[in-house]
Amino acid sequence: MQGAYAPDHLTCRYGDSKLHFRGPKRSLGAPYVACIGGTETYGRFVSDPFPALLERRLGGACVNFGSVNSGLDSILNDPELMRLAREAEACIVQLPGAQNLSNRLYRVHPRRNDRFLEASKLLKALYDEVDFTEFHFNKHLLGRLLEISPSRFETVREELRQAWRARMQSLVEAIDGQVLLLWLRYVQPEDGKAPLGAEPLMVTSDMVDSLRGAVASVIELPVKMAGESDELGDMIFGTMQEPAAEHMIGPATHQIIADHVHRALRDLD
Repeated sequence: MQGAYAPDHLTCRYGDSKLHFRGPKRSLGAPYVACIGGTETYGRFVSDPFPALLERRLGGACVNFGSVNSGLDSILNDPELMRLAREAEACIVQLPGAQNLSNRLYRVHPRRNDRFLEASKLLKALYDEVDFTEFHFNKHLLGRLLEISPSRFETVREELRQAWRARMQSLVEAIDGQVLLLWLRYVQPEDGKAPLGAEPLMVTSDMVDSLRGAVASVIELPVKMAGESDELGDMIFGTMQEPAAEHMIGPATHQIIADHVHRALRDLD
């Protein structure tokens, strides 16, 4: 069956968590590795996302805590997910972009972190010509702000980067265990259609380097969207979902991710 997410597209929840994760629901009675992240970790449009492939290599439970369009806020502000992360033998955390978190300039939806809710007085003063009621998604907002004034946008960019640094440090400290950061570095499109930069947005080497001393490993991998590779034909989606599928990673990329994460976990032993 072709669905919005994958052949096995039923989502599940764990305990009191308000987030919807990739199903089927797993038993957490035995030791497990936790994979926390957004749409890529969830594995939209692929039958076997990297957490499932990793489990086969490890021979032990590897739980997919990926949630579509989630970001740092939805993870940090979910006490149940944080408890499950602390109880894991190891925790793989996919690095999110800096655009999908509440900051001093704007507020995002508490669970669907890609959704813009409200501009602060600071942002309204910085861009006093903008009607912020026109925006529903963060990337649309940021793209328009960059277009209006690249010079003023540098203030926005720096605010998001500072918020990301502080929030990521809080996340690593809150998990308080063996954390491996998964940095999926999207290749910048050659057609210039990504003025905000490549995903994860606004995350730099310096930002990631500031976390290296607090984590067990940083797994850095270049990836391409399925629309720019040869993987789109191997993905599962409905006719109307092809534009969304083009922006996801395909099954071969998930295989590569699983191989590298498995190697990083093995090196910890």
